[in-house]
Amino acid sequence: MNIVNNRKFFYSLSSALILLSLIALFLWGLKPGIDFTGGSGLEVEFINERLPAEEIERAYGNAGIGTVTLQNIGERGALMRFRAISDDEHRILVRQLSRNADDPASVFVEKRFTTVGPAIGQELRWSSYKALSLVLLFILFYVAWAFRKVSKPVSSWKYGVVAIIALIHDVTLPIGFFAYLGQFWGVEIDMLFISGLLTILGFSVHDTIVVFDRIREKLLKERGALFEDIVERSVQETIVRSIITSLTAVIALSSVFFFGGETTRFMSLLLIFGMVIGVYTTVFIAGSLLVSLEKFGKRA
Repeated sequence: MNIVNNRKFFYSLSSALILLSLIALFLWGLKPGIDFTGGSGLEVEFINERLPAEEIERAYGNAGIGTVTLQNIGERGALMRFRAISDDEHRILVRQLSRNADDPASVFVEKRFTTVGPAIGQELRWSSYKALSLVLLFILFYVAWAFRKVSKPVSSWKYGVVAIIALIHDVTLPIGFFAYLGQFWGVEIDMLFISGLLTILGFSVHDTIVVFDRIREKLLKERGALFEDIVERSVQETIVRSIITSLTAVIALSSVFFFGGETTRFMSLLLIFGMVIGVYTTVFIAGSLLVSLEKFGKRA
């Protein structure tokens, strides 16, 4: 299949996916976790049978904590989110959940307890925005500098622009996907989500630059050849490498998703989804955008 000649189909497909992602984002938004909103989280695994939800809620009421968001994990685990509490309140809560047992460890194992204040949550949210913006800006400058010696038929800075468009594409779709998961499955985003997005950006720009580098080699060696043909051959020559590289990472991440803990499960899902989208963008979008820019430049 000639990928570049069918670029309008892939543009349409990507546009539809981005539109769906933006609709999900504007309708539902992302569901922020305690990393961004502030609060406390407690993950436990009961030794025998998990306490009924109403009994867990009663324990929180007796501890003076109030409402709790409860998420069951596996057969005996539970993840609870509630307002930020002190160490003393934490000890009272543990006593209530253990039914005032002399040894709380005989009732459940406390696997994780975290507390984030509201001010810290807002600071983390702002830092996340800055990190993503700076990464995109530095990638633009780096790609433009790396291809500074390739100015025809497409200017070097346009390689950077195409790389940024591809990265925005690769980030928008996972964000829309997690907006959907948050609305219907209650999945929250945290700092691991931001780390996952930054990782996706790294993988995606790496694959894109591999294709661009092959295009640069051919432009220097095959002077006079049609730019569209050079891009098509470059994509075809690197497609297997892109798929195999990402597939090995997806296999490893799949084991984390199925057999890892609850903490890293959705981060691994984010990375799997992002890498699949990244391969699609590298193969079907990035090179084709260069051809579209080249043709647009001729008409201008």
